[in-house]
Amino acid sequence: MKRIMTFALSLALFIEAPLALATDSKGAAYYGGTLTAFNGAKDPVEGKIDTTNEKALTFYATDKKFTGRSLSIPYDRVLDLEYGQKAGRRVGTAVATMVLFGPIGLVSLLSKKRKHFLTVGFKDDSNKDQVAVIELGKDIVRTAIPVIEARSGKKVEFQDEESRKAGLQ
Repeated sequence: MKRIMTFALSLALFIEAPLALATDSKGAAYYGGTLTAFNGAKDPVEGKIDTTNEKALTFYATDKKFTGRSLSIPYDRVLDLEYGQKAGRRVGTAVATMVLFGPIGLVSLLSKKRKHFLTVGFKDDSNKDQVAVIELGKDIVRTAIPVIEARSGKKVEFQDEESRKAGLQ
C-alpha cells in the first residue's frame, strides 16, 4: 500500500509539474510573440514585470537559461492591450487525493487553476508591429492592468465578461 501511495503521489507531481512550474502569484512569464529576445525557449520564460518605470513596461527573465535578458515595451508605442484567462482542472491533484482519500478526492476536480494573460501589441524601434503574450500572476493582475492602461493611454480589451471581472476586481 505504501508503494502505491508513493507512486500515486509521484505521478501527481509529474502531472502537476507544468502547472507547478507555472507563474507564481506575483511573477510573470513571457509566453511568446514576435520578438526574438527569448528565441529558443521551449517553455514560457519565467520572470517579473516592472510597471514602476513611467516610460516602459519591462519584463525581466529569471529563468536560468535567460537570466539577465529583458524585454522593454515603451508605453508610447503600445497599440493595443488585451486581457484573457484560461481555466484548467487540477487533474494531478485529483489523482493524488483520490489515492489518499478515496472517491472523496474527486471533489478536487471541481477546483480550477486560472492563468491570466495580457497580450500587448506595439511598434518596435524599426516601426514594425510586434506582439508579446505575458502571463501575469494572480496577485498582480488587478494592479498591473490599470497602471499599464494609464501609462500607455490605451484601454484593455477583455476577451469576455469573466476576464473583465477578474481584471478589475
